[in-house]
Amino acid sequence: MSPDRPGSPGRRFPLSLRRHPVAWERQRPTWREARPAVIAEALKRARALPSGNWYVVGATRDVRDDRPLARTVAGREIVVWRDAAGRLVAGPGSCPHLGAPLRDSPVRCGTLVCHWHGLALPGTPFAGWHPVPAYDDGVLVWVRLDEAGGEPPLAAPAVPERPAAAGAVAAVYVAVGTCEPEDVVANRLDPWHGAWFHPYSFVDLTVVDTPAEGEDGFVVDVSFRLAGRIVVPVRAVFTAPGPRTVVMRITEGEGQGSVVETHATPLGSDDRGRPRTAVVEAVVAASDRPGFAVARRMSPLLRPLMRAAAGRLWRDDLAYSERRWHLRSTGRFPG
Repeated sequence: MSPDRPGSPGRRFPLSLRRHPVAWERQRPTWREARPAVIAEALKRARALPSGNWYVVGATRDVRDDRPLARTVAGREIVVWRDAAGRLVAGPGSCPHLGAPLRDSPVRCGTLVCHWHGLALPGTPFAGWHPVPAYDDGVLVWVRLDEAGGEPPLAAPAVPERPAAAGAVAAVYVAVGTCEPEDVVANRLDPWHGAWFHPYSFVDLTVVDTPAEGEDGFVVDVSFRLAGRIVVPVRAVFTAPGPRTVVMRITEGEGQGSVVETHATPLGSDDRGRPRTAVVEAVVAASDRPGFAVARRMSPLLRPLMRAAAGRLWRDDLAYSERRWHLRSTGRFPG
């Protein structure tokens, strides 16, 4: 991004006015640049990276004091809560006594109490119930399922670098689609679709650099649409630090250093045998502008707006991911 580009870090005002806006149908086509082989190679590199068998379960804020956070991960029922010392605990979501769903059971003083017969689980091995490794990175919670992952385990997940929590606002959006994690990752490794598929959010998108052989990272210049012709131009880099994770990081422009982490967690199959995948997206926004300190104090009001914005995009992007899986599963995917 050139120093005089609107929205560059040195500018006093982050906003820009599109003086000669181009209608959606007249914008430059990107299909020639969005070569299937480039996307496929980026996906291949991502899938070859180690995960250490760690899976994102949900948001740290969703781990409540009174009930566990429950998720099915790779066909396994999992519950997550905090014990009496505040330590994160995770384990099977089925009671070892008669199989009651622990997702419906309360937590009392750090102990998960089965609502069928009162079997109490403090988070340590008991009566055939065994915890699994869990990790709280301050924004997201993870579990390690070695049997499901089948990789050499890592002591902790590879958490992407984020802005310091003290100066950031974080929001987490969760959605579920009929597809596999690779379809979600492939969607995020196709930045060319942004201004065509999401014209309500993105305009003037140009992919200025793609990964060379053995490298990682798509560099994109894009403007976030605010209202009418008012936009916020930025430069962003998309990378895949793991087989189920894609990170978009703003490297120049307003919000420099902010990240959007997209994690794809396999859930299992539905009653028709189709794969289900959870998209867990963490948006961690930061800015060095004085007004952002005021915005941080309003974070309880900002988080729902951030989740709503992510939800609008993912209504489209899950349709993309689901369509990709459908074509793959029927042998008709052209990529």
